[in-house]
Amino acid sequence: MRVLVVGSGAREHALCWALAASPLLTKLWCAPGNPGIGTLAEAVPIGSLDIAAIVAFARANSVDLVVPGPEAPLVAGLADALGVAGIRCAGPVQAAARLEGEKSFAKEIALAAGIPTARFARFDDPAVARAYCRRQGAPLVVKADGLAAGKGVVVAATVTEAEAAVTAFMEDGRLGAAGRVVLIEECLAGPEVSLFALCDGEQAVPLGAATDYKRAGEGDQGPNTGGMGAVAPAPAFSPALMEIAFGRIVRPALAEIARRGAPFRGILFAGLMLTAEGPKLVEFNVRFGDPECEALLPLLASDLLAALFAACDGELGDFDLRWRAGASVAVVMAARGYPEAPEIGGEIRGLERAAAVPGVQIFHAATRPAGGRLRAAGGRVLTVTGIGADLGEARVRAYAAARAIDWPGGFYRRDIGGSPIL
Repeated sequence: MRVLVVGSGAREHALCWALAASPLLTKLWCAPGNPGIGTLAEAVPIGSLDIAAIVAFARANSVDLVVPGPEAPLVAGLADALGVAGIRCAGPVQAAARLEGEKSFAKEIALAAGIPTARFARFDDPAVARAYCRRQGAPLVVKADGLAAGKGVVVAATVTEAEAAVTAFMEDGRLGAAGRVVLIEECLAGPEVSLFALCDGEQAVPLGAATDYKRAGEGDQGPNTGGMGAVAPAPAFSPALMEIAFGRIVRPALAEIARRGAPFRGILFAGLMLTAEGPKLVEFNVRFGDPECEALLPLLASDLLAALFAACDGELGDFDLRWRAGASVAVVMAARGYPEAPEIGGEIRGLERAAAVPGVQIFHAATRPAGGRLRAAGGRVLTVTGIGADLGEARVRAYAAARAIDWPGGFYRRDIGGSPIL
């Protein structure tokens, strides 16, 4: 099998790492990749949103499967273009990718399918939105309707914070076109879980669940980020809750989107809140989460490549995924100043020492070589994943590796998976 992964972050590094272990694989590329991915796959200098170039490369190189990491290419129609060229894509067509591209569409699907979710209202007028915030009272959740790279959600503890988020998104243009329309939702209470399902248009099989840590600071303080760490399996998510979530959320969503003529194939990510009334939908995404991917894939014992092919070919009915016993803890190392203004360019040393810690995998997110040295090239720069017999062992290993990395310009949360670790 000849496979092309699309993307350049730690999620794509983890995907390449898992795919490279498949006995079915004969050639692996990644567009555009990063220095860590370059040890596993041949880098292709094509941007993840250059759909025409991705399709042309796949055709010219007889690619059997394209695996998109990020959501933006799918929302832009990558799967559709590959389908026209007769190439499998482990991701949904554009009409189904609206589940992530338009939060209001995801709510529409949820209401039509009877999926439990937070009460909400949609606004395209900022003055009307602010008035609604004042009528409802806090806490509230303000969400940009479009794609915002994980930065389009504000959990507002006060009405003033909610109004400020409306102004920033809708009038100040902080998120560009993504924030011109907002949703204002009730604030659900309970543990949050990232649930993943591998889908073939009709069938779905669990692809694991993880707990994601969104806030930049320890104790869940500070601004929302793309994710500062993850734990798998999700401690609060029992097998019974998994079956409830599949029955009330995942399968109804698949049935409704198929009824509308856009069967969902690929990875469906349901962000859930485990409320006192049971699991409720927070949002849908149409790809693996980051850093959840880096926590889940090291625990997958099945062949990821075979599973993705089965999803593309509508053959998940008899497919069963096997998982390794134990747990994983993924710790994101980010550049100081992230998420607002990360400091770029700092040198990173000690990766070989960190990688030598037993049970550790290090995934590159935003690194670049310069003058024979490795430097930070973005906000979230590395993900350090520890795998162990239990959560405690996984944490010890992840943090031992993180401490071994010499990067004065970076920081990481010390409480991923539990209380702060020194």
